[in-house]
Amino acid sequence: MRELLWNACLLPAIVLVLFTAACREAATPTGSPEAYVPGLGEMMSLQQMRHAKLWFAGQAQNWELASYEIDELGEGFDDVVKFHPTHKDSPVAPKDAIPRMVTEPIKELRDAIDKKDARAFSLAYDALTASCNNCHKATNFAFNTVQTPVSNPYPNQAFAPVAR
Repeated sequence: MRELLWNACLLPAIVLVLFTAACREAATPTGSPEAYVPGLGEMMSLQQMRHAKLWFAGQAQNWELASYEIDELGEGFDDVVKFHPTHKDSPVAPKDAIPRMVTEPIKELRDAIDKKDARAFSLAYDALTASCNNCHKATNFAFNTVQTPVSNPYPNQAFAPVAR
């Protein structure tokens, strides 16, 4: 009986120790934890997704979704500047190019969204798209051309406003 009680206590303790060890943060070879930072390509892929979703939200005049997407786009650019202030052999650093080239078009888009102005939205969206391409040119990534989406890559998302 005593051995059964001992096993009943010991087994959960061993499982707890093993589980705790497995959940610890991974360490670098030097022993210090290292945070994961997505590469610039991954971050810009998310920006491309937000750019497309923003277009479809604006075209559907779903101003609530458009407002969400423009905020996400702005946060994404902030993250690029924070985590990738410079990039490879780029003659213009992202930390300099992004604020200079996309701040005003994003502000104009926010204003159009706040006013629920579809015409102003389309013009501001075109200005943002041109700014993205100008930024790509300035940083030697002109081969990566952004355009207004011609088809919806997100058929599993409804862009029309939801009746409440």
